[in-house]
Formats: sequence, C-alpha cells, structure tokens
Amino acid sequence: MIRRFRYVRLLLSFAAVAALAIAGLLFDGWRQLHAPLRIDGQQTIEIAPGDTLAAVLARMNAQHWLPSARAALYLRLYVRWHAIGGRVRSGEYALNAQHDLLAALDLFLSGRTIVHELRFVEGWTFAQALQAIRANPLIRQTLADAKPEAIMAAIGQPGQHPEGRFFPDTYRFPKDTSDLTLLRQAYAAMQKALADEWAQRAPDLPYATPDDALIMASIVEKETGVAAERAQIAGVFVRRLRLGMRLQTDPTVIYGLGERFDGNIRLVDLRTDTPYNTYTRAGLPPTPISLPGRAALHAALHPDDGQALFFVSRGDGTHVFSATLAEHDAAVRRYQLKKK
Repeated sequence: MIRRFRYVRLLLSFAAVAALAIAGLLFDGWRQLHAPLRIDGQQTIEIAPGDTLAAVLARMNAQHWLPSARAALYLRLYVRWHAIGGRVRSGEYALNAQHDLLAALDLFLSGRTIVHELRFVEGWTFAQALQAIRANPLIRQTLADAKPEAIMAAIGQPGQHPEGRFFPDTYRFPKDTSDLTLLRQAYAAMQKALADEWAQRAPDLPYATPDDALIMASIVEKETGVAAERAQIAGVFVRRLRLGMRLQTDPTVIYGLGERFDGNIRLVDLRTDTPYNTYTRAGLPPTPISLPGRAALHAALHPDDGQALFFVSRGDGTHVFSATLAEHDAAVRRYQLKKK
C-alpha cells in the first residue's frame, strides 16, 4: 500500500512538473508573440510570390528583428493551432517597433502593402507623363521603348492618339505595379471625368463630340495661369469657334513645333503651318495638346457668357480680356510691347 502511494505521489509530481513546464512554455510563447519587434524606426520587408511564412520569419530573424530565435517557432505553432488559412501575400511591407509578431502576421496575410505615389500634373503632355512612369524605379516596366501607337493598343485603344487621354492626378500604387496598369487607370479616370462633365454641359456649345470638349479643355489648361480665369478663356475660344474666327493660341503652335520649339515663339513659328497651328488653320486642332484637369474640363463645357474675343497676358499669370480688336491692341501695347 505504501509503495502504491509512493508511486501515485511520484506520478503526481511528474504531472505537476509537466504542467508547470507546459505553463511556462505557454507563457513564454504568449510573451514572445506579443513582444515588440526589435526594430529601430521603420523598416521594409519584401515578400516574393511563393514565399512561405517560415522563409519570411527566417529573413526577419537574420535581420535580428525577432524578440528571440524561438519566437518564429511559436508563431508557426500558433498558425497551425489556430488553423489560420491562406499564405502570406507578396508585396512590400512596413514594420516598426509597434508591431509584435501577431500584428506582423496579420499584416502579411492582409496584403496591406506599402503604397507609393505618382503624380501626373495638369498641363503635362503624354510624353511627360510617360517619362515620369519610366523614371520611377518602383514601377515594373513592361512597355520598354514602346511607341505611343503600341501603348494605346496595349491598353485596348488601338488607333487612338494618346494626347490628353490620361487624367492628371496622384495615383497610389504598391511596388512592382506595372506601367500598363497605371496607364489603364489614368485612361479610365479621364474617360469618367469627361463623361461626367459632358453629361452636365451647358447648352448650345460648338462641340460635335466629347473629344472636341477634351481638345478645348487641353488648350484652356495650357493658357490658364490663374484658376479663376479658366471659364473666361474658354468663353473667348468658344465665341471664336461660333463666329468662325481662328483660335490663334500659342500653345497649339508650340505643340505642333514639337522638338523644334526652343523656348521662344517667333513670328515665323506663327506662320509655319502644322496641323496644330491655330493661326494658319481654322477650328480645333486634331487632338488635345496636354492632359487637362477636371477644372479645365468643366470650364470648356461651362464657358463664361461674356463678350471678350481677345486676351493678352499681363506678365503675372493674369490676362486682360477685350471685346474689340482696338481694345486688344491697346492692351498688347501696354503689357507686351512696352515690356519688350
């Protein structure tokens, strides 16, 4: 009887020791999973397609970011015990000391990657927007040195001229987003903005199609130095179209000159005929000349109803608007010829 009692006591002792050990392991695991990562400031980690959680943890351990070497084992056991489905998602992630391992796991499973920004500026040409894409090392380049015709075909718009077709805005994207993805997004944004503004356009405008309004908006964008003048400038050009007058706007001439433009527009340039020279040709140019923003689109479709047919720059970004040629000539003498 005594021997049996001793045996039971021994078993109970072993059980108590085992329970204490298990409790110690559970406590240590809880502590390791909730301990902050050993990171100074903010660090990034990239997860490649196909990477496993074990591979990611190994890289974090190599960087000495884990609370301890055994923390990775605890996290793998946690994932298995809780039957957490899904693989870690590829991408670029930001980590800091406010993350513990469970927060890092949630981040990797959620796909909340670092988001970068690329801005297309109002008034840029398509060439400038394309240059910004190609100069960004975070964007995956798939179009290489593709010509504009090939680019438009790649986004599903074969035969369409690219100028003015991409909405100027700030685009947010994760690293390794393709150039084609961003261009499709900007194209769709312009289509929507133009459709929205066209649906709410003022009556009796001299535009046969929304594309005509897009062309006008691109001219307004390039001519406007002060936002408050957009509708006035659009009004001048709309009245000229109605009267059959030539638009005579320098930005279209400059666009038509292309690389020949050296920064100074001369009389010979105004007399050099190109499809975009609105001094030598009537009506709108064949395509937009820039990427117009929403405000320029709105102005082109809601021009002011004044009487001005002319405007000249004061040299400070604003313009003097005139209803008669005599008034315009006087403004030119005051603000342009006197300055020269």
